[in-house]
Amino acid sequence: MTRSRILLAAGGVALVAAYAALMAVESLVLDPLAAVPGATLEEIHAYLTAAGDDVPGDIAWVIATASIGVVLAAATAIVGVWRRLSLSTLAIVFLAIVAAGAVPAFLDGFRLNMDIADTYGVSGGAHTVWAGVLYLTSLAAFGAIIGLGVYKLHRRAKMTTLA
Repeated sequence: MTRSRILLAAGGVALVAAYAALMAVESLVLDPLAAVPGATLEEIHAYLTAAGDDVPGDIAWVIATASIGVVLAAATAIVGVWRRLSLSTLAIVFLAIVAAGAVPAFLDGFRLNMDIADTYGVSGGAHTVWAGVLYLTSLAAFGAIIGLGVYKLHRRAKMTTLA
């Protein structure tokens, strides 16, 4: 059981890290390039800086919010293995981190992307499909939490009936 717990913990951290990485790349690279087609990232940053926007602050915000999820996942992995949490409980916590990731994924758009929208006169919404991928991943994680919860309740009821 310990090996399964360690594998689940490692997989949970990897899942959250992949989500966080996509969130950061989407907010910092993919969306700005899609919002201003034909411009390089350096040109976009230079234009925003010349307009008085805090591009380094925007970048730091996105990296910080993405890092929070990874830190939470790492802490969950350590505590989960150390406290010998059940596999389903550990999975639910990792899924909850991914499900909650939709909030910072949405809020990250208010930093750099709103500066781009204001400076370039483009819409402030998502300009790539990747934001939707993040939201759908969070929704799927939420659905998996419900599924695991129902499974745990069903299993507990079955064990009580057998006893």
